[in-house]
Amino acid sequence: MIDRRSFLASTGAALASQLLAAPSRKPNIVVILCDDLGYGDLGCYGSKIPTPNLDRMAGEGVRFTNFTSADPVCSPSRAALLTGRYPTRVGVPRVFFPQDRDGLSLDESTLADLLKAQNYKTMCIGKWHLGRPAEYLPTRRGFDEYFGIPYSNDMNPRVLMHNTEVIEEPAKLETLTQRYTEQAVKFIHENRDSPFFLYLPQTFPHIPLGASERFRGKSPEGLYGDVVEELDWSVGEIRRALKQNGVEQNTLVLFTSYNGPWYQGSPGKLRGRKNTTYEGGVREPFIAAWPGRIPKGRVCNGLASMLDLLPTVVRLCGAALPSKPLDGIDIWPLLSGQKESIEREVLLYFDNWDLQCARWMNWKLHIARHNTAAYAPAPPGGRFSFTLARPELYNLANDPDESYDVAADNPQVVEEIQRRIKSLVPGFPEQVQQAWTESQARKSIPSLPAGAYARPVQP
Repeated sequence: MIDRRSFLASTGAALASQLLAAPSRKPNIVVILCDDLGYGDLGCYGSKIPTPNLDRMAGEGVRFTNFTSADPVCSPSRAALLTGRYPTRVGVPRVFFPQDRDGLSLDESTLADLLKAQNYKTMCIGKWHLGRPAEYLPTRRGFDEYFGIPYSNDMNPRVLMHNTEVIEEPAKLETLTQRYTEQAVKFIHENRDSPFFLYLPQTFPHIPLGASERFRGKSPEGLYGDVVEELDWSVGEIRRALKQNGVEQNTLVLFTSYNGPWYQGSPGKLRGRKNTTYEGGVREPFIAAWPGRIPKGRVCNGLASMLDLLPTVVRLCGAALPSKPLDGIDIWPLLSGQKESIEREVLLYFDNWDLQCARWMNWKLHIARHNTAAYAPAPPGGRFSFTLARPELYNLANDPDESYDVAADNPQVVEEIQRRIKSLVPGFPEQVQQAWTESQARKSIPSLPAGAYARPVQP
C-alpha cells in the first residue's frame, strides 16, 4: 500500500515529466517531400543508396511501413496533403500544365492558411504544381514567401520564381537542391523566435535529374543515386539548422514522397510504379522525428495516408479545422506510439475522376485499371480506364506485392469494401459519380477493340 507522501511525490514527478515533454510554445512544422522517390530508395528501406541523414532521422524517430499517398501522381497528391481532402473534391483530379489557367480550388483552405491564422510564419520552397496563375501560387494560398519551380522540371518554360516573380529562366537544375536548402536554413534562422511552417516539396528525383558538383558522379548507383544522396544531405542540413538555432526540441519534422518512382528509382519489392494504383505507385517512405515527443527507433506498421497530415498538424498546433469535412484523420497516436493502428474508413485511390481501387485495413480491392502505364508508350487508340470484370482482392499483410488475388476466397470482404465504396461515392463531385456510374455499366473484354468497353482518360 502506498502512503500519501509517496503518492504525492510520484504524482509530482509524473506531472513534471509531462511538463518537460510538452513544448513551451506552438510547435514548428517542417514538411519535406520528394517527387517520384520510391519506397525502396532509402537506406532504412533497403536501398543500396547511402542515406545516412534519413537513416539517422528514422533512428531518432519513427519509420512507417504502411504510409500511402492519396494519388499515384503529383498535383493530386499535393492537393491532398495541403487540404486533407481527396484531390477529386478540391479540383485537382490530374496533373497541371504550365498553360492551364486553373489550380487548387480557391475556396479550399490550405494547411498554410490554417497555421497562418495562428500567427505562424510560413514558407513554401520547391515544386508547387497546384496552379501557375498568380491567384493559385503559394503567396495567395497561405504562404508568406515562395521560392521554387511552379510545376514539374520537365515542363516548359522551366522557370525559377521568388514569390510571383521569375528570377531565372531556364532554372539551373544542378543547383536546385542546394539553393532550396540554403533558403530553408535561412528561413529557420530568421524565424527561430516565432512558430513557423516550412513546406519543402523538392523537385527531385523527378526527371530530368540534376545534382551539384559536390555530389555528381559520386554514387555507384549513377546520377539517380547522386540526386538521392544530395536530397539526404539536404535533410541533414535542415535538421542541423534546427539544432543550431535552438528549436530542434520544439519542431516536428516529416519526410515522405508524393508518389512512387517513375522511370528510375525503386519501389522496393512492391508491384507497380508511378501512375499505377498498385502499392509501388502509392506506398511511400514516411519518417517523422520530434525529440521528446516521438519515441526513438520505432517502426510503425499502421495504415496512414497523405490525407492525414493536415488534421494531425492542425491539432498539434491548436489551429481550427477547415469548414469543409476532411477525409484524413489525426494520426498522432501512431506517431507518438500510443497506438499501433487506427480504425478508419476505406481509403480510395483515383486516377483522374475514375475510382481505381480501395484499401480497407490490410485488404485492397482493385476495381479498375488503365490499359497501359504512364511510363510506357500509349497503345493505338490512347490510354483507357477499364473496369475489371471481376474485382481483384489482395491481402497486403501477407502479399504486399499484390501477386495473389484472393477475392474468390473472401467474398464477404469484397462485398464489404464494395458496400463502403457505394456509400461514399454520392458524396463526391458529379464527375466522380458519373465516372462511377459508367464504370458499373462496363466490363473488360480484351478481345474487343480498345474503347468499346472503356472510357478514354482526358489529359
